[in-house]
Order: sequence, then structure tokens, then C-alpha cells
Amino acid sequence: MTATATAAETVRGRGGRRLVDRVARVRELGIVVALAVLFGVTGAVNPSFLSYASLRDILLNSAIIALLAVGQTLVVITRNVDLSVSSVVGLAAFGGALVLADNPGVPIPVVIAGCVLLGAVCGAVNGLLVGVAKVPALVATLGTLYAFRGIDYAWAGGRQVNAADMPEGFLALGTSSVLGVPLLALVALVVLLVVGWMLRNLRSGRELYAIGSNPEAAVLAGIRVRRRIVAAFVANGALAGLAGVMWAARFGTVDATVATGKELDVIAAVVVGGVAIFGGSGTVYGAALGALLLSSITSALAVLRVDALAQTAINGALLIAAIVLDRVLALRVAAALRRRSREAPPPVPRPAPGKAAASTATEPASRGEAE
Repeated sequence: MTATATAAETVRGRGGRRLVDRVARVRELGIVVALAVLFGVTGAVNPSFLSYASLRDILLNSAIIALLAVGQTLVVITRNVDLSVSSVVGLAAFGGALVLADNPGVPIPVVIAGCVLLGAVCGAVNGLLVGVAKVPALVATLGTLYAFRGIDYAWAGGRQVNAADMPEGFLALGTSSVLGVPLLALVALVVLLVVGWMLRNLRSGRELYAIGSNPEAAVLAGIRVRRRIVAAFVANGALAGLAGVMWAARFGTVDATVATGKELDVIAAVVVGGVAIFGGSGTVYGAALGALLLSSITSALAVLRVDALAQTAINGALLIAAIVLDRVLALRVAAALRRRSREAPPPVPRPAPGKAAASTATEPASRGEAE
């Protein structure tokens, strides 16, 4: 009887997980359909939108935002947010470009590793503030957004690093292609696949979802919540540092204003991609698709000669629509799970040990009397 009850509970749990997974797939499929419609309509109006040069620019523009969206997803699914990513990108981009300009003999991989480490340190500062000091993530990362940008301005001192000051080998990273696909897009794709696999298959990845779903229950379940939150911020910072290197290689000209305001684009990509702003659900694949969709919309509006202010309004409307849709889907999933719980047969109570023993002892006697 106990085994039957346990099996029923397991089936209900699997059914709930399948329902949540199905909703996530629907969100990602919806983004793919929106991309297909966008490219089809814009390509019909202006065929140059579907040219190789245009598609290459879209991939390059979305690669950095997609990389940042992957890191932001790690933080958002724990029910937090990191507003400082744009400042970390700017700090890493200027720092890497300055080192390369002033020290031409420094190996490029060493500079890339240094920028990633710099981003990880910035992420650790955010993680300690949020995970250990218990400062609300919105407040903590808003403060570090300005603090890191201030460090960037002080470091730059009004200086600008131009493409002519940096090695050709480094700048080639931003222009090279492999089989026609930009190298930066391939880097973002590799990071996406690795992080997506880790979230789905590793215990540490699944624990991030548990923390976002119910932090108090995660503590009771023995999950090291503080450590996981700090690790999520560190990983996000490291990816922001890598994005800073990609930015410097992509654009060549770097100063203290690099990536200013891009944190809003990153958060918009994450939310549009189906990652719940309240934590606990979503995938890095959806976030990357959200980045690709927003970059494609921006390019399409430019091709269609839509006013820049109208582009901003459209992006804002998309963000609001994504948040509303996310909330509606979350309420529907919660209602469906409650319905399944009510419709499932109640577990059969386990008999007390004394009664079971008595029943077993009297069974042969009763059978003998009946015979």
C-alpha cells in the first residue's frame, strides 16, 4: 500500500514537471515562430534584409547580448537580478583594450583570461552583497552599476583606445568567420550549450531552480543557498567580462562609456525569452532566442526606416507584453498543478505495526474456523 501511494506521488510530480517543461517549450517555440514571421515579412518588404551581410550583422549584434542573457538567466532563476552587467562589460572592455594597447607583446589569451577574471571579481562583489549580506539584489546591483562605472571613468581618465592601437590578431576575433558564421556568434553558442547542459543535468544547476521556486524550502532541503547565489553572480560576472572582450574586438574603439544602458536590453531579452522574473523557471536557450529576437526587431525596424523613438517604444511594449504573458502562464501552470493534485487519488494510509501483526496472527485461525 505504501508503495502504491509513493508511486502515485511520483507520477503526480512527474506530471507537474512535464507540464512546466511543456510550457517552457511553448514559449521557446513561440519565439521561433515570431522570428520566422519577422524575417518573412521584413524580407518581403525589403529583400536586402535577408542578405548575407545583413544576417551576419544580426548575429554579431545579438552574440554579445545573448552571452550576457545566458549569465543573467543564472541570476534571475534564483529570484534575483544583476543590473551592473553593462558596467562590468565596460570595465572589462576598456581594461583589456588598454592592456593590449600599452603592452603589444602580451598574449591575447592572457588578456582574455584577465578580463574574465575581472568580471568574476565584480560578480563576487554582487554575490556577497546579495547572498551573504542579504542586500536586495535590485538595490545592491544598482549601486555596483554606478560604482563599477565610476571605476571605469577613473581608470580611463578621458582616454579612448582606438582600433589602430590594438593588435590585428585581437581585432580579427571580431571579424573572423568559420564556415560563414561569425566567430563571436560561435563563442556565444558554445557558452549557451555548456551552460544549458549544466543547468539541466548537474545538481548545482537544478538547485538554482529550487532556490528560485522557494528559497525557504531550499534551505530546509539542505541546499547551500548562499553559496549557490554567490556562484550564480560570479558566473554572470565572468560571462560579462568575456562579453567585454568580445565588445572590444567587435567595435575596436573603446572608452569609459562602453555598453552604457545595455543592462535593460539584457533583462528584456531574458524576460522575452520566457525566464520568469520571479525566479524558478526558464532556460538559457529561451533567453538567447529572446536576444536574437530583439536584435532582429531592431535591425528590421531600421531597414523599414522606423523612427528611433518608435523603436524604443516598441521594445518597451514587447517587454511589458512578455512580463504579462509570463505572469499569465505562471498562474495557469499553478492552477493546473492544483487541479491535478485535487483529482489524484488520495494516498492509502499505512496500517499501524501492531494492527498489521494482529491481522497476520489471526488470519490462519479465522481461515481454520471457516473450514
